[in-house]
Amino acid sequence: MPPENGHLLAAHWRLDPAITFLNHGSFGACPKVVLEAQQHYRDMLEAEPVRFFTREAQPLMDKARAELALLLGADSNDLAFVNNATTGVNCVVRSLRWEKGDEILTTDHAYNACRNVLVYVAQREGAKVVTAAVPFPLRSPDEVLDAILRCVSPRTKLALIDHVTSPTGVIFPIEAIVRELQSRGIDVLVDGAHAPGMVPLDLKSLNAAYYTGNCHKWLCAPKGAAFLHVRPDRQEAIVPMTISHGLNTRYQGRSLFRDLFDWTGTQDVTPWLAVTDAIEFVKTIVPGGAGALMNRNRELALRARAILCAALEVNAPCPASMIGSLASVPLPDMPKENVPDWSTAVSPSQSLNVALMERYRIEVPIPGWPRGPKRLVRISAQAYNEVSEYEALAAALRVLLAAEAGR
Repeated sequence: MPPENGHLLAAHWRLDPAITFLNHGSFGACPKVVLEAQQHYRDMLEAEPVRFFTREAQPLMDKARAELALLLGADSNDLAFVNNATTGVNCVVRSLRWEKGDEILTTDHAYNACRNVLVYVAQREGAKVVTAAVPFPLRSPDEVLDAILRCVSPRTKLALIDHVTSPTGVIFPIEAIVRELQSRGIDVLVDGAHAPGMVPLDLKSLNAAYYTGNCHKWLCAPKGAAFLHVRPDRQEAIVPMTISHGLNTRYQGRSLFRDLFDWTGTQDVTPWLAVTDAIEFVKTIVPGGAGALMNRNRELALRARAILCAALEVNAPCPASMIGSLASVPLPDMPKENVPDWSTAVSPSQSLNVALMERYRIEVPIPGWPRGPKRLVRISAQAYNEVSEYEALAAALRVLLAAEAGR
């Protein structure tokens, strides 16, 4: 299915056809068939809750975990379901034991919610968050690795590194980063929130101490579906945010890690069960399977980025090899009067976001990055998108930015 024909695939989703939706990356969008599967599991749950939770849920979870493990190149015993990647980061960082003066390394491309976990723990334990400044625009993946390694010290205990960055949409050279840091005795926690379904994964080969990722984004699973992968030699120390029956109610032949994470109290586990159906969806929506969908989305993201760069008269801010289904392009600085009060602001460039939605019905994020007045436009490319939508965005941005500049 060529990128020009996304409208032919849009019928698989419940997205509002009156809105040009270019922000799959923030919260994903779940296809109809996957939502129907989730409802089937919910019907099972409510038909007989005791039977479901005590006899049906666990085999279904094991099936979903096995399917996910195949996709991720992992052993299913090393995977735990969590609600989102931020939860996965919390589980690791808040489980570990810290000494005063320990350093936690991350980058200035890190997702704010995950960085907040580091700050919280560091303030509580007397540790220190060290932030590597990774340039953007980028000339090569080597710049990412070099920036991170320059910030390593004898006190560095853990590194939280994005696989695909949220604000800038850049694929970091995660294999090289993990290899170099772990060879120095520094465990790596990979924030792979965007990676599953966007880039091929082989977690056994990567061999990171910890890896967490979302299934609700590029795998198109329901919200609340994510995973935490912990290497076997690190599992003993990692516990979920809620300790429940698994601590002393054990299943034969299963690890404590599995028992702790699989039951954290009564909750809706249907997003996890529907991962099986989401994987089947991404395998079948276009000819060639999940790999073909990844390639289609990447081609579309690169074409969209080229359209925006031409319209804004800027160069591509990173090599094409560092792009998946997300891409960001720098915008002119926001006007001084629009720079927000950073102590209260939620949307760093709200006026431009509002104008794009109200005047053009375009949903796209305009993050203030690394901080106002600097800002970016970040586009997503999913099966339901097509080239004409990015052309419309480029035309709208030209008009709105010209108005901002008083031209």
